[in-house]
Amino acid sequence: MPTLTLNGNNISFEPGWTILEAAKANGVEIPTLCHLQAADHKGVCRICVVEARGSDRLLPACATPAVEGMELRTDSPAVIEERKLIVELLLAEGDHNCLCCEANGDCVLQRLAYAHGVKNAPVANPLATRLVDDSQAFIVRDFKKCVMCGRCVAACNEIQVNMAIPLPFGRREDRPLPAGWLPLVDHDRCTQCGECVQACPVGALTEKKAKGRGRSWELTKVRTTCPHCGVGCQQWLHVKDDQIVKVTAVEDARPNLGMLCVKGRFGHDFVGAAERLTTPLIKENGGFRQADWDEALDLVAGRLAAIKAAHGPEAFCGVADVGGVNEDAYNMQKFFRAVLGVNNIDHRGRACLAPQATGPAAACGSGAMTNSFAELEKAKLILVIGADVTEDNPVAGAYIKRAARRGARLIVADPRRTGLVEHASLHAPVKAGAEVAFVNGLMRVLMEEGLYDKDQALKRAADFEKLRRTVERYNPEMVAAVAGVGPELLVELAHALATTKPAMLVHALGPDEGARGLDKALAYADLQLLLGNVGRECGGVNLLRGRGNAQGLADMGALPGFYPGYQSVGDATARAKFERAWGVELNPKAGLALPAMFEAMARGAVKAMWICGEDVLAAAPDGQHAARCLGALDFLVCGDILPTATTSLADVVFPLAAWGESDGVFTNSERRVSRARKAVNPPGQAKPGWWIFREVARRMGHDWPSQSSREIWDNELSVLAPALAGVTYDRLEGDGLQWPCPGLAHPGSAYLPADACPGPDAFHAVEWAPPADEPDGR
Repeated sequence: MPTLTLNGNNISFEPGWTILEAAKANGVEIPTLCHLQAADHKGVCRICVVEARGSDRLLPACATPAVEGMELRTDSPAVIEERKLIVELLLAEGDHNCLCCEANGDCVLQRLAYAHGVKNAPVANPLATRLVDDSQAFIVRDFKKCVMCGRCVAACNEIQVNMAIPLPFGRREDRPLPAGWLPLVDHDRCTQCGECVQACPVGALTEKKAKGRGRSWELTKVRTTCPHCGVGCQQWLHVKDDQIVKVTAVEDARPNLGMLCVKGRFGHDFVGAAERLTTPLIKENGGFRQADWDEALDLVAGRLAAIKAAHGPEAFCGVADVGGVNEDAYNMQKFFRAVLGVNNIDHRGRACLAPQATGPAAACGSGAMTNSFAELEKAKLILVIGADVTEDNPVAGAYIKRAARRGARLIVADPRRTGLVEHASLHAPVKAGAEVAFVNGLMRVLMEEGLYDKDQALKRAADFEKLRRTVERYNPEMVAAVAGVGPELLVELAHALATTKPAMLVHALGPDEGARGLDKALAYADLQLLLGNVGRECGGVNLLRGRGNAQGLADMGALPGFYPGYQSVGDATARAKFERAWGVELNPKAGLALPAMFEAMARGAVKAMWICGEDVLAAAPDGQHAARCLGALDFLVCGDILPTATTSLADVVFPLAAWGESDGVFTNSERRVSRARKAVNPPGQAKPGWWIFREVARRMGHDWPSQSSREIWDNELSVLAPALAGVTYDRLEGDGLQWPCPGLAHPGSAYLPADACPGPDAFHAVEWAPPADEPDGR
């Protein structure tokens, strides 16, 4: 490795590094104000200047390459004097009153002034009269404090790629100086993600909701995982007086690498809401009264036992909390299977996993991404089908936009002009519901023109012929009529996929569930298998989940046909393992999925239901029918953090601890298992879901040994689910682990190898079926 001299010491560095990078790698701090590594933004403020022997000028460390044999000083009198002068000029150019600034204690300019002995400079520049924009919901822009570093522009346009701060600063032709030179935001394009706030080194950009609630030194930071979508971003919760004051991103942490969306950064008010449920509630005479835990738990255990004795195990069904931690879901499915004796357990975030699915279908239907979010930015080609990524998974959308900005080909197949379309190379307006026909049409073109991966086809010769026969009728004219994609565009898309490899396929299921959703996922797997993109980095089939911990709930067995780790309830070997672990005989019959539960309630087959953390009435396609079904139950138990339309119908309501109020684990769409940590105490008597199920089980004769989320994970889940065998609480302290992780020495799997991917052994040859109300599909 090359070497240079820094402050009299010989240091080594990697070729291509800047002086700043070389110094940082060797433990020497060089101050910066404008440098933003993730956006490669540098060379504006010149605070990072260093002195180089033989040079007649000071060099900016962030923008100057390190060169073999350099002799550098970061602390010479000339360097210190230059930095001090820059700080004085910046202070003189704005209103930097630290006493009443929200950034006090967390301001780079303040630290630089203190370190260089700078005294307050008089406010003499007319730029100090700049405007303050507090018109938006979450962000205050105080341009009197702006130091023109450009970090907000780089954060918006290069990291999140929202392009909401035009370049050059502001619209100079519309606004006279000095305002015309300011980084003025285009509110129509701004998503309020707050990336600019996190990037701002001074108090020019601050959070409106956090104003006046605590100085930086008064806040305690707790790392956790965002609960809002399947990306599972890493966050810092800033806490004071047992309240979450604000949320920031954990820099350099996976999967989000310092990014958050508007929900992740500002959507935490529900935790401290005044309407929170704080005590157990029991319904009497049409209204609720407060109860203590013993009374409520005894009542639930007694009623469930009585219903089981009278009607048998099939009289129960349950819906797990898609916003809850994995341990809640694990104990809930364990309660239904080991205590009540039935597999009627499901959740609203379920992907397409049919209760009878096994083998490749089970792998595909689990909904787990075969690859990782970070690979999106590195991909050569990305095909997005039926997914509004920038709306539902904004951080994943940022990765895709960054890839397109770098030159990757982006193909969007969607009838909507989603936020990705303006960044796309091609937009195919595929009709909703016709995705399988569209994909089969692509595969026909690939086969006819010999553009597929010959090695993959030879390994599956019989299935390949089956696939060829299936897609034969999906000619360009038929696909145009059914899917709305013209023949020329279909051929162009097929050629793009064939000539740029590997390619990542990204999709979402939307309202499609059950068999139709599974058909989509299997068709996408066929396409990627045909192209040779399975089992490769920057390839695979990647379902983006839109709801919280949906992947974790599926992993935990909150599914009607599977134990934790996607082990089928109909598999005798798997069932025997769980019977030994739980000390009970288990039901081999797959249970009811959520839609079938309401059908069973309507005909009187289901007598009791436990709904955890879900307002099923608000989400039901027919709310009146759902209300009648719930009203017909003999007994309804709900656990939630807030009163809802569903809890109003319950016989017993348990107050749940919310996100940020209990320890646990989440699993994101890329199979990353991450810690969700307790930062504040739950209000009143609210409790974690796993505790409630354990206590009811104890009252029904089942003494479960695990007394904490850590014990549930380490003593049960990592033992029972082979893909999680190497995942323990201690190994989750940093960025977590991606399953499969079969042993304690295993580093986790960033992408699934070919033999673990959907459809490794066979093509599925899925036929498209028109909607029931459109016989010809047109």
